[in-house]
Amino acid sequence: QVQLVESGGGLVQAGGSLRLSCAASGGPFSINTVGWYRQAPGNQRLLVATITSGSSRNYADSVKGRFTISRVNAKNTVYLQMNSLKPEDTAVYYCNSVPSRRDYWGQGTQVTVSS
Repeated sequence: QVQLVESGGGLVQAGGSLRLSCAASGGPFSINTVGWYRQAPGNQRLLVATITSGSSRNYADSVKGRFTISRVNAKNTVYLQMNSLKPEDTAVYYCNSVPSRRDYWGQGTQVTVSS
């Protein structure tokens, strides 16, 4: 059974950068469309970036131009490069398929952006 594990979060000042990783274990990374989601305290979990198996990308307006999603299927990994971070980007970030599957939710990785 495929498991997705997120890593790379941390504390960064506004304007800084982080690179998140989503690694799949337990099987081949055969998910067609992978998404990065985020959930801030008290808010719903929102989809912020997606990438298909053919590397077509889409972004939420709030991160467009600042975040870049990529994938390396040979490494079973999807990345989220986050630049020009803002305090409102503070959230727990998760990866999952699009649409999401309940059994794919991991622990997420915390991103905190200080002003």
